[in-house]
Amino acid sequence: MGREGYIELLKKNNIQFSENEAMASHTSFKIGGGADLFVCPDSVDKLRFALSFAKEKGLPYFILGNGSNLLVSDKGIEGVVLSTSYLKKLALLDEETVFAEAGATLASLCVFAKDNGLTGLEFAYGIPGSVGGALYMNAGAYGGDMAEVVSYAESISPDDFSPLTRTVSDMNLGYRRSIYEENGEIITGVYFKLKKGDKAEIADAMNTFISKRKTSQPLEFPSAGSTFKRPEGYFAAALIDECGLKGRTVGGAKVSEKHAGFVINAGGATCDDVLSLIEVIKNVVKEQKGVDLSTEVIFTGRK
Repeated sequence: MGREGYIELLKKNNIQFSENEAMASHTSFKIGGGADLFVCPDSVDKLRFALSFAKEKGLPYFILGNGSNLLVSDKGIEGVVLSTSYLKKLALLDEETVFAEAGATLASLCVFAKDNGLTGLEFAYGIPGSVGGALYMNAGAYGGDMAEVVSYAESISPDDFSPLTRTVSDMNLGYRRSIYEENGEIITGVYFKLKKGDKAEIADAMNTFISKRKTSQPLEFPSAGSTFKRPEGYFAAALIDECGLKGRTVGGAKVSEKHAGFVINAGGATCDDVLSLIEVIKNVVKEQKGVDLSTEVIFTGRK
């Protein structure tokens, strides 16, 4: 059997795993059923082994970062979830270059840069994601994005799981998109080119950005951040607000009254609640404003 054989290979190679792991414990939405197998490699080599084993045994796999932009089915995820949570090394390579493994949080990266007197990542402080996930979607805020600070990245081929390297010019980075969305490569490490700065000024900027987030966003509730991408020429939150959708609910899912761009888990929300509310929002905005909204949140799992 594929699953039993896969487990034996994991054990043989000392790769940590659990069965029927509740994905609600691994997503910022606090929603999601069980993953058949939840695997936590603690090195890039072990990640490559785990990937090749899954292919060998015919098991589907899903790469999990910090789970901050993810909505998981109430029925869970079939096959293997490969978590990068143990790949969180940070290193100062020279006076202006920082290396971060894909599983490191953006918050830890920003603090590391600040502690080393490096500026450029202040905008990312408070974005609740991993380094790999941030590059995958070219995360940004307050006028900055990953495209401005990344120099190159290491990844794994989805075909033969060999190691690859891409420069930033070869990543097709745009608004909430990258080549990694298109080609299935698995980001393992990112190199950032920053600039020397004053630690106190960097800290002040980081504190200013996090204060803005706390003031304007419903951080006290589970969510996946901004639910919708910014439509060209508009702001999704403004459109949703103008349509009178603040406070609209479906089950435990709710359009935040603090920031209309956030669908929040107001208590006991299911995946189906969130998906149904998203459809309500899309339909109302299309009907009243003539604008098509597309989601920034990624859905995965059994339908």
